[in-house]
Amino acid sequence: MFDIQEELKKLPQKPGVYIMHDAEDTIIYIGKAISLRNRVRQYFRPSHNEGIRKDQMVKQIARFEYIITDSELEALILECNLIKEHRPKYNTMLRDDKSYPYIRVTLGEAFPRVLFSHQMKKDKSRYFGPYTSAGAVKDTIELLRKIYQLRTCNRSLPRDTGKDRPCLNYHIHQCMAPCQGYISQEEYRKRIDKAIEFLNGNYQPVLKELEEKMQQASENLEFEKAIEYRELLNSVKQVAQKQKITNSDGEDKDIIAMASDGEDAVVQVFFVRDGKLIGRDHFHVRIGSEDTGSQVLAEFLKQFYAGTPFIPKEIMLQEEIEETEVISQWLTEKRGQKVYIRVPKKGTKEKLVELAGKNAAMVLSQDKEKIKREEGRTIGALKEIAGILGMEQLNRIEAFDISNINGFETVGSMIVYEKGKPKRSDYRKFKLRTVTGPDDYGSMYEVLTRRFTHGMREQEERKERKLEQEYGSFTRFPDLIMMDGGKGQVNVALKVLDELRLNIPVCGMVKDDNHRTRGLYYNNQEIPIEKSSEGFKLITRVQDEAHRFAIEYHRSLRSKEQVHSVLDDIPGIGPARRKALMRRFLSLDAIREADVETLSQVDSMNEQSARAVYEFFHSTDS
Repeated sequence: MFDIQEELKKLPQKPGVYIMHDAEDTIIYIGKAISLRNRVRQYFRPSHNEGIRKDQMVKQIARFEYIITDSELEALILECNLIKEHRPKYNTMLRDDKSYPYIRVTLGEAFPRVLFSHQMKKDKSRYFGPYTSAGAVKDTIELLRKIYQLRTCNRSLPRDTGKDRPCLNYHIHQCMAPCQGYISQEEYRKRIDKAIEFLNGNYQPVLKELEEKMQQASENLEFEKAIEYRELLNSVKQVAQKQKITNSDGEDKDIIAMASDGEDAVVQVFFVRDGKLIGRDHFHVRIGSEDTGSQVLAEFLKQFYAGTPFIPKEIMLQEEIEETEVISQWLTEKRGQKVYIRVPKKGTKEKLVELAGKNAAMVLSQDKEKIKREEGRTIGALKEIAGILGMEQLNRIEAFDISNINGFETVGSMIVYEKGKPKRSDYRKFKLRTVTGPDDYGSMYEVLTRRFTHGMREQEERKERKLEQEYGSFTRFPDLIMMDGGKGQVNVALKVLDELRLNIPVCGMVKDDNHRTRGLYYNNQEIPIEKSSEGFKLITRVQDEAHRFAIEYHRSLRSKEQVHSVLDDIPGIGPARRKALMRRFLSLDAIREADVETLSQVDSMNEQSARAVYEFFHSTDS
């Protein structure tokens, strides 16, 4: 038995991290202290007030443990790591777990590449970033490859030079084919140097070069080339416009400000790299009503910079934080150079912090409105449908649809909506086993029988294994079944449920002459629904999703049938030989015209397989 009062007496007067557990031994709070004895004892003093949220936390503490460190800095590092791992309920938590991409130039290679990278490693490559938009990074990389015709393959060069044919990029003039020795290392390196200059923000040389090439192509009446250069020119201008100059010191800094409404907080970060504002991002933070802006910012800094490999030289905040010195020391050790945490009071920097704060407030306001609208589209719509059908509760909806073309490959689909949103992990496909031909009612009978029989079997297995959680995806039954049809489809569903002795409400989505939903068929009557209502919109979304999912499955099956090659019908010709033949001859007509000797020279082919191919085509001709 853990005696809290007795354990408090044993606390050392040393720096370290303390960990609070509840009765179920779940970690509910992690903190650091210069003196463990003084800090932990504070929580249990009757006169001490940590705020409503912390008071609730203290009531749940069943035991605590602690880890001694040599310094407050070590305690800070350990606290950050433990919070990130355990995500305790009562810590101020950064909700977003984002990582930022980099552009990597592999300078350690003889013929460097420009690549997308999720992290910055200590290697011979040069990294640019981090950037806030993965899409912008990919666009920039693609642009550089087009302009400077850089390789994208992962061949080891020059070792593999000439071992294989040049790829498609060479033929469409987007690679100089160093894999074939068509460009020297020195000439290729000049192109890489220009790409690096571009990534450093110097766009003028490439803009001038593309402008000249476009004009020259136009004068030579090479209009397709001119259009190509014009498009590249526009792409470079778009990239250049995204880089807004904020100041001329050319340094890296993050500008951080927050806004809160007592329940939620948003922290806005502006990223300045080489003196340019390259992007911004916002983060939602879980807070308590008693948390101050200073506390939220301090917790944000610890969690955010614990998870990002790049530390700027300067961090500008909207207000002072208590742990400035120790956090600055921690970040300095991570960066390897001095990191300054400052609160600007005037000038451009103060205006930037103010702008970040305004953006945070705007995001917080917009998200609140967005959440309200989303609840109207989802939870509100469900309540509306439940009211129309006279149901007390409606959470999970399952909808079913059948797809076939003249009875070919009839398939069924099951989609699931929970709390008004699609739950795609529970979607299921059914390839019909017992029904042939265009029989929608028979097909639906099979699909529903299989779905609920499977679910009942899973429920029995769960009981036998004494499992509290759901055993499988079919275990949970819906609150409502929606059929993509009217009275006939509903009666099929009711028949299946009656045979299986299940009591689940079923309604049909009744369509008008234009195949659009006009209402619901429920309890032997058609119920009209106001078309402008959120409930009607949700029903329409469910119907469209069920139809889309069934069609998509059916299309995939048809595609598999159509991929079948005539070469697959030749004895002894498997996927490897089929690919080798098509790679060598490019068409079936060319294979048909080849003799046995030519066929036998193809990779993986021998005389027996070559003769089989020859006889297959020529016996067919005769």
